[in-house]
Amino acid sequence: MEHFNLHHITRPSSLSENAPLLLLFHGYGSDENDLFSFAQELPEELFIISVRAPYPMQPYGNAWYAINFDAEKGKWSDNEQAKQSRDLIATFIDQAVANYPVNKDNVTLLGFSQGTILSYAVALTYPEKVKNIIALSGYINEDLFDVKDAEAYQHLSFYCSHGTVDQVIPVDWARQAPKFLEALNIKHQYSEFPVGHGVAPQNFYEFKDWLVELI
Repeated sequence: MEHFNLHHITRPSSLSENAPLLLLFHGYGSDENDLFSFAQELPEELFIISVRAPYPMQPYGNAWYAINFDAEKGKWSDNEQAKQSRDLIATFIDQAVANYPVNKDNVTLLGFSQGTILSYAVALTYPEKVKNIIALSGYINEDLFDVKDAEAYQHLSFYCSHGTVDQVIPVDWARQAPKFLEALNIKHQYSEFPVGHGVAPQNFYEFKDWLVELI
């Protein structure tokens, strides 16, 4: 097995080859175990990989890029670091496809918060590497990619959701996503739930049903 550029844990598929691949990307200050709890509730034919972000934080947890909460406008993101993580993920997808018995044409990214921001950036920069994106409690940061011709995005499908009382990422930021995707003619579904910065059970079951239809 070749070297992987990001630490990860896996739940193998019930299929011995050509399995649909689901990659999980956690939020700021968390780790690969966080979203992995979803695995036991998801279809067994999925090959699931939960990935750890590359930047360790103190005293624990990891980040995909630095955020300065004291900056003007309340938040400042290190976009250069975020782009590096975007490219690390793109390389990791290639490594996963090369090393695991998965179908390179059936790759789903699932992100939460900072993991969602990166999932959007990966899908819109490297659309040829992915098929479906589940974007939970995040938003599209347009500084992290250059928009391609709509043609390049034809095969993509997005499921986006957000809590209406999210105190970390305002719901208004998330509401820009459907407009952005609409303008590029990208297939998408957008839902809101009466919760904060987290995934409500009905949110989980909705995206699970959405994914089962597409894999």
